[in-house]
Amino acid sequence: MKSSVNRQTVDLSQYPDLVVIYLGMRVNALAGIKTMLGFGPKISSAVDARPDGLLLHENVFFSLFPPHVGMRQYWRDFDSLENWARSEPHKLWWQAYVRDSGGTGFWHESYFMRGGIEAVYDDIPNPVGMQRFAPAVPAQGTMFSARKRLKLQGEPPLPNPAGEEAG
Repeated sequence: MKSSVNRQTVDLSQYPDLVVIYLGMRVNALAGIKTMLGFGPKISSAVDARPDGLLLHENVFFSLFPPHVGMRQYWRDFDSLENWARSEPHKLWWQAYVRDSGGTGFWHESYFMRGGIEAVYDDIPNPVGMQRFAPAVPAQGTMFSARKRLKLQGEPPLPNPAGEEAG
């Protein structure tokens, strides 16, 4: 017996500035398992705090060998995402990661409703996502700021959490 497909779409008209971001953490060394497992409760806590502008958070599993997990988040707009990324607890996580990756690699790719894509890959030994088809270039100067990578006007609401020069 045939069944019909219940096909639907979504009306995103209430979210003209929507940002979708994929983030991933990959274990590169044995110590990275502890680092990765330690982030689970921290991320859950941050999501439970309901940061302004976070519409939805979903966990994503990329691979078992090597362990590679992540998340997909939907943000109301770039300003909300940028403000959260430059505030605590994220600011503290990033400062610690830049000092010591704890045996992991980290990456994110962001997609914008109004157009534009930006991405960063830190200590990722094998290409993932867009790195698999587009040439990788060093992230330096303006590459330390998503706002600069996107060529958006204005200054960030808070300083760069890792104290990196925005170029």
